[in-house]
Amino acid sequence: MLPTGIQFSTYTGEAGILKTNRARIGVLLIVILLLVAPLMSGPYLLGIGTQMFITLIAVYGLHVTVGMAGQINIAQSAFVGVGAFAAAKLSSYGLPFWVVLPLAAVITGLVSVLFALPAARVKGFYLALTTLAAQVLFPIVILGLPQDWLGGLVGLPVEPLKIAGYSMGSPKHFYYFTLALVLLATYAAYNLHRSRLGRALKAVRDNDVAAEVMGVPVLRYKITAFFTGSLFAGVAGACTAWFLQFVTIESFTLFASVWYLGMLIVGGLHSPVGAILGVLFITFLQEGLHEVATLVMRSQSHAVGGAVFATTNIVLGACILLALIFEPRGLAHRWSVLRTAYQLWPFPRQ
Repeated sequence: MLPTGIQFSTYTGEAGILKTNRARIGVLLIVILLLVAPLMSGPYLLGIGTQMFITLIAVYGLHVTVGMAGQINIAQSAFVGVGAFAAAKLSSYGLPFWVVLPLAAVITGLVSVLFALPAARVKGFYLALTTLAAQVLFPIVILGLPQDWLGGLVGLPVEPLKIAGYSMGSPKHFYYFTLALVLLATYAAYNLHRSRLGRALKAVRDNDVAAEVMGVPVLRYKITAFFTGSLFAGVAGACTAWFLQFVTIESFTLFASVWYLGMLIVGGLHSPVGAILGVLFITFLQEGLHEVATLVMRSQSHAVGGAVFATTNIVLGACILLALIFEPRGLAHRWSVLRTAYQLWPFPRQ
């Protein structure tokens, strides 16, 4: 819903992402706040912000596959791992980042296509099992290959990120690098909804039989959904490799895939806003619980602090269950309701 007095004379204007000057100013202020945040933050907060940006890119990919196309994917962490190992191996050859990043994304997308092919015949629970196979096979393949290929159990060191010969090793520089990537990913995720691909994916999600009757090649778009979502995962994986400076299979577990999906569920499946809100909510809650546990361990006892640490996953899991029960459309729906109420104020809602 738009404020009173806003109207459009062209379809391009009506389909715009930011339809009012107030929305444009709000987004500009958020970007400015993110740009000046390193000036007021230490390495710890910069590290949390960087990790949040990388996670958001991965969740955007999950939003494309699950939220837009309706294809269940619980192997996003494995695809992020493919991107990380690809970036680590390509970086060892001395390739520049602007070659490594897209190559890692494409390699991840091609790997995901192998597990997207069964989507032609299965859906729901059986599709979830298919993607679970990708998550299970990921460490098996890495460990089964010769150690000088991908490091095996030891892992791979990663060459430091350099742009135009300038090292991006400091927390502040890498924060700005991931911020630029997440802004590009946000722009891509929003515009994908307005594209022909996005409309076709949503048609497949809503009713694949009706979409097929209307001329939408369902099989092709299901595979494209996995490929597109894995492109985001590949970018997130490359950033993870440069961020950690070392990649091992322990960093890309089924547990991480579940949390990616949980963030999307809490935030809302069908909108990029849901991905943003889900990542923010889960990250702040997790870091807040860890901070409380640390304070308890310092002031009282290690046993009590350890108990708080142990309950972190329980609390986060409870948030996912509560979201499924009481707000299945996620925090994005709550945000939409509040925004509509603000735009209608002071007039009562019918």
